[in-house]
Formats: sequence, structure tokens, C-alpha cells
Amino acid sequence: MLQVDKKTFEEEVLNAEGYVLVDYYGDGCEPCKALMPHIEEFSEKYGDNMKFCKLNTAKARRLAIKQGILGLPVIAIYKDGEKVDELVKDDATPENVEEMIKKYI
Repeated sequence: MLQVDKKTFEEEVLNAEGYVLVDYYGDGCEPCKALMPHIEEFSEKYGDNMKFCKLNTAKARRLAIKQGILGLPVIAIYKDGEKVDELVKDDATPENVEEMIKKYI
């Protein structure tokens, strides 16, 4: 799973071809910490069909706001640089995330 930041986000997510999942998280976000191991597991399971990235919004606040990220956690899927789906806060459960991934692979 690739850690992106405000310098690499555009290249790795917005300029990428195909599907990219982005895990938006924050340092003090307990639900994010609980979800992260599941996302990393999905990265290993589905990584051949979809690129997996994570972005610490505490270090890229403007970028997160520009992407419409207002609460955490957010799991978003991009296709060819366009956001096509996302799960926000309470909807971002491991089950829902895996279901969303399966829709696009």
C-alpha cells in the first residue's frame, strides 16, 4: 500500500490509469486506525486489480478539502483521476469497503 502526500497525490492518484483506492486518514482518528489493517489486507488481496494508497489528511489538509474530504475516515475510489465512489465515516466498515472494491474489479 502506497503512502501518498500532497507532492505525490496528483501523480499517483489523479494521473493514474485504472482504479485507485485512497484511504484518507488522520493521526488522531480512532476509527481510521481500526480500519487501516483491513484496508492493508484488501490491498494484498485485490492489489493486482486496483492500486491502493493512503493519505494522512493532517499533513495535507488543503488537498483533502479540495477532494471533498470533510470527515474521517473516508475510503474513496478513483478511476482515471475521477472520484467514482466513496464511503464516509460510519459507512466505512470493512464489509462495505470490500463490497465497494468488488464493484470495480
